[in-house]
Amino acid sequence: MTLKKLAWTTDLHLNFLDENGIRAFLQTVIDANPDAVLIGGDITDAPRMIATLRLIEQTLQRPIYFVLGNHDYYHGSIRDVRQIVRDMADASEHLTYLSTGGVISFGDDPATATALVGHGGWGDGRLGDYAHSWVTLNDHVLIEELAWKPKADLLRRLNHLGDEAAAHIRTVLPQAFAHHRRVIVLTHVPPFKEACWHEGQISDDNFLPHFTCKAVGDALLNVMDQVMAEQSAASAKKELLVLCGHTHGAGEAYIRDTVRVLTGGADYGAPAIQHIFEVC
Repeated sequence: MTLKKLAWTTDLHLNFLDENGIRAFLQTVIDANPDAVLIGGDITDAPRMIATLRLIEQTLQRPIYFVLGNHDYYHGSIRDVRQIVRDMADASEHLTYLSTGGVISFGDDPATATALVGHGGWGDGRLGDYAHSWVTLNDHVLIEELAWKPKADLLRRLNHLGDEAAAHIRTVLPQAFAHHRRVIVLTHVPPFKEACWHEGQISDDNFLPHFTCKAVGDALLNVMDQVMAEQSAASAKKELLVLCGHTHGAGEAYIRDTVRVLTGGADYGAPAIQHIFEVC
């Protein structure tokens, strides 16, 4: 059994650093000597996306699995950023854009193997109290598809983005569990209220609509219900680990005994490795 070492990062916001600062952060990743790197979104902003991904790839020189966060679309459009990122990853030796990808396997033995899938998700307005929330994000000003929309129209667009992410999860997660005991889901937006940490507390009803993706959370639990129903009583329980960020508040939540969620903390201008995992 060969162990793989994975370094998880999220909410890097590398547009707050100059090139020397980015290289200094990437050197800390190299020093950790992971076999692969997971990046959970908010890498930079739209105008800097290609140059930043190119610098990350050329510097790290190892597999990089990533999703995008809301900040990655700032000063651009969701459609265009996704297209250029998809094209870049398709032509890349090391970059894998999980939101349009399938199942990544880190082992061959179904009894012990770990798989990776992912999608960035979106704050889909379904948890908390969207109708009375006073929160306005920069998303609603700086992203083409969301900018300056009436509240009801904006909610429809947020719902659609959440549903789009959930549809991807419903496709890839059963495939991952078919041949693996453990699955890691890399996402940006917390899929459960219990994982929406900020300054040591769970976000309130004003912030929950914008900082959780209920559609993805529902998809995760629906798939887990199906997997558990089909599993024999004698076999080891399937396990799901969800890695998310977005809130800049670190925390851990067990949604079920087999569903664990880690939310990464972050500070602007100080990107860091969240956790090192060893998987097989």
